[in-house]
Amino acid sequence: MKTKLLWPKHLWIVTAVLAVTACQADTGNGTNRVVASTSIWGEVVQGVVGEDAEVTVLMPVGADAHDFQMSSSQAALVATADLVIVNGLGLEEGMHDALEAAVAEGANVLEVGESLDPMNVAEGEIDPHVWMDPLRVARAAELVAEGMTSLRADIDWKTRADVFTARMVATDVEIQEILAVVPLADRKLVTNHEALGYFAERYGFEVIGSVIPGPTTLDQPSSAELAALVATMREAGVAVVFAETSDSAALAEAVAAELGQETRVVALFTESLGPPGSGADTVAGMLLTNARLIADALVR
Repeated sequence: MKTKLLWPKHLWIVTAVLAVTACQADTGNGTNRVVASTSIWGEVVQGVVGEDAEVTVLMPVGADAHDFQMSSSQAALVATADLVIVNGLGLEEGMHDALEAAVAEGANVLEVGESLDPMNVAEGEIDPHVWMDPLRVARAAELVAEGMTSLRADIDWKTRADVFTARMVATDVEIQEILAVVPLADRKLVTNHEALGYFAERYGFEVIGSVIPGPTTLDQPSSAELAALVATMREAGVAVVFAETSDSAALAEAVAAELGQETRVVALFTESLGPPGSGADTVAGMLLTNARLIADALVR
């Protein structure tokens, strides 16, 4: 991660770090502390480290990764952790300044996204949603294992990552089976924002439009852009808008209302895992649940 000079607005982070460092007792048991930005990467990290590290996830389940901001206590955890796993690629927009400040203070931050063959979206921006492809998630587990090995070489982190990787490969096969019912001609997606590019590339879909243009939920569409999306959907015969559980569906519902009663809004898990019992509380479960929701919506 690139660093820059710290301005006074970052002093609260440094102060919090010093306070925690001064009063925080060493565990004394050699356990490493690992911090993950999102619930998705937290589950990947936990799958690799097991009980041999303390894992803290910064964002709560259901949070929008683009606008989440760290508290001062979370910033202190980041600065004092042995390893910090973030997505990067511009995903954690609300945490950017705090992460830069932590790096400048010596935090060990690993951005997994940049090593997962990131894609560009139509506007030339990088799409950060690499976890929507299970094979990229599998590679991320290997990156976590490499990061942990640099901390403790006495534990076989790679074998644990291999187990997680095998689970992701099996998930990929199951997703293909779920989506096999969707005819090729119907594999057209309209999304809330451009979060399904990796999914579309992996499974032979085309994203024909997004309610919020671009790979971030922080942008706002103009009335002309929404009108153009409605026209595109009418021309393509698409009657489903895929919203997100981590963001408001108001704009998606407005587009659906403009198209008429036959148009449905279906919420997917994109920026976060789901709560317990949702079927999406693991990475594999999230991807499989999304695949089922997409298949059900497109074959009706």
